[in-house]
Amino acid sequence: MKPVVKRYTTTVGSHEIAIETGRLAAQAGGAVTVHLNDTVIFAAATMSPTAREGIDFFPLSVEYEERLYAGGRIPGSFFRREGRPGTEAILTARLTDRPLRPLFPKGMRNDVQVIMYSLSSDGENPIDILAINAASAAIMISDIPWGGPVGAVRVGRVNGEFVINPTFQELEASDLDLRIAGTRDAILMVECGANEIPEDVMAAALEFGHKSLLPLIELQEKMAAEIGKPKNVPILILPDESLQQKVFGMTQAKLNDLFDKQLPKLDLYSAMDAMLAEVVAELAPEGAADAPNQEAVKNAFHDAEQRVVRERILSQDKRPDGRTPTELRDIWCEVDLSPRVHGSGLFTRGETQVLTLATLGTLREAQELDTLNPQESKRYMHHYNFPPFSVGEVRPMRGQSRREVGHGALAERALEPVIPPESEFPYSLRLVSEVMASNGSTSMASVCGSTLALMDTGVPIKAPVAGIAMGLIKEGDRYKVLTDIQGIEDHLGDMDFKVAGTAAGITALQMDIKIGGLSSAIMAEALAQAKKARLDILDIMLSVIPAPRPELKSHAPRITTVLIPVDKIGAIIGPGGKTIRAIQEETDTRIDVEEDGTVYIAATNGESARMARDRVRALTEEAEIGNIYTGRVVRTTDFGAFVEILPGVDGMVHISQLDSTRVNRVEDVCTVGDEITVMVVDIDPAGKIRLSRQAVLEGWTVEEAQERDRGGKRPAGGGDRGGRPGGGRGDDRRGGGNRGSRDRR
Repeated sequence: MKPVVKRYTTTVGSHEIAIETGRLAAQAGGAVTVHLNDTVIFAAATMSPTAREGIDFFPLSVEYEERLYAGGRIPGSFFRREGRPGTEAILTARLTDRPLRPLFPKGMRNDVQVIMYSLSSDGENPIDILAINAASAAIMISDIPWGGPVGAVRVGRVNGEFVINPTFQELEASDLDLRIAGTRDAILMVECGANEIPEDVMAAALEFGHKSLLPLIELQEKMAAEIGKPKNVPILILPDESLQQKVFGMTQAKLNDLFDKQLPKLDLYSAMDAMLAEVVAELAPEGAADAPNQEAVKNAFHDAEQRVVRERILSQDKRPDGRTPTELRDIWCEVDLSPRVHGSGLFTRGETQVLTLATLGTLREAQELDTLNPQESKRYMHHYNFPPFSVGEVRPMRGQSRREVGHGALAERALEPVIPPESEFPYSLRLVSEVMASNGSTSMASVCGSTLALMDTGVPIKAPVAGIAMGLIKEGDRYKVLTDIQGIEDHLGDMDFKVAGTAAGITALQMDIKIGGLSSAIMAEALAQAKKARLDILDIMLSVIPAPRPELKSHAPRITTVLIPVDKIGAIIGPGGKTIRAIQEETDTRIDVEEDGTVYIAATNGESARMARDRVRALTEEAEIGNIYTGRVVRTTDFGAFVEILPGVDGMVHISQLDSTRVNRVEDVCTVGDEITVMVVDIDPAGKIRLSRQAVLEGWTVEEAQERDRGGKRPAGGGDRGGRPGGGRGDDRRGGGNRGSRDRR
């Protein structure tokens, strides 16, 4: 029997968004498709019927798989099918997970899985923001208990005006890309890239975005009321309150004494482990029949730790390491740590340390993208690695985690607005941030280390960028915003709010929370507090390296740009690429030729770059009147000598112009194979070129040379050759060629 399809629509900004259900995936807990014009995403949410035993976390998994058929494309991989999710798909899954997770019942241990596919992509509307709405709607109409719904929108700013859910084309002109998700009352998640947006504008964008997502909340509430399944009642694994109070009473004073010592992270954790072992031994000894479960005692101890840390902050302004809420940890920086890399920066904040190393390459080394996003490649890449030794642990290393992908993307987004454009700096750039030690906020340390590495490399960035992680402790109406949170505050607190930017404004935001949402007022306070910290960090960084180095490191490639006529591209490439390969091998350079006639020559020393540049010029240059060339004599006659001044281009020097004195025989001055320096004095409409050696010897201007040439005897029928097929050496020509170049130093 054909299913009953229900379709619900609402208007968000200037766009109509439709949510449809009933057609697909009838056996899932809940399934929907979300439509925005011709962009469609599918989401299904399902919960296991029983709780998973032996775990102390909520097993939620959110997966997004980008299907290239949605854009009418076949994957470019060898297997011609989608494989491991790429960076964009991973980021979309993380973006969706973050606002969903805080709204599930505390203590829930049933597996919940949300799976999303792209079904159609019109190339105009981004899919990522629709994914959050699709996942929320699927859960809302399912039997899964949840505190939603969640609505999500993207906010752009074009010509100073906010735009809701801008298209890819509008984003190109936007100085803001803000993704925001929230409930009816509060903001749950923020992800943002911006071009140095001031804090007051960002706060206004957040408020505007939250108001704009309300129609999506109302739409999902209507769906749940009309077609939603009855919610299952899960068995919640909740702590024993009496046990919690007992453990708190046993440990409160000891924990306060321990935090007063302000121990380093590993020493603090070791001391707490020892205290925990004592509590477990006293309350739940091995073999005791009537003793509480050891895991319950451990959970009660962690609850006591959380209560002590939070209360010290709220009532005493005392953080675990003794800082006040607005105080930064000690910071120190270094640059130029590796002698062979193109640039390096070491940033240390408290017990968090990140080493970032920079590599420059040619534009050919830009990353090719095979996604539904219209962007086909990117020349600036940032990668982030978090090895186990950075937190004193031992575990297998099996490739990059989703967290590492996300942190790398955040740092990349933070620095992207200050990277010089390709026209000014024709390089690909790869930054790798290696976390050497971690006690909170390694992603923001990566931003700072990357700025140092770029400046050490000599990349002319628009402005230095720094980042800071803000936290929050909130109990009822009492709250404290914390500057520069460390690991324990991230774990026991309510918010991780990362802010990166220059002195002029914000370039990136990312916010995750563990409570039901934040007000705009608290977020505005956090932004203002983060700005002060960011400016203080920038001052410290600039005391180490105040500006980008004026020249690139000695091992970094120098890229010379040469502009050639488009119709000369074939002359450089040669048959089957033979010519360009030969130039690269003989000059030890790398050459990239663009479709518009721009030629990029990469070399690690100036002489190689000069040789390659001269070869390219020689293959593409056209003779111009007044230019002086050193060429090879290819033929002599009674009335003059023919000289190859450019590959395949000859001109004739009349016998009267061969020397400053009278010449009786051409061979008295030059023979075939000799090199002579000549000036181009005339090019007739047929392309025949007349040259003068006498003009060079006597230092004539081109006008003087042309006047003397007109007074000379022209041989009857002695036409010049304006050019002949075939190549030439072209590696030792000099003179005022007509193609400009500029070296990138």
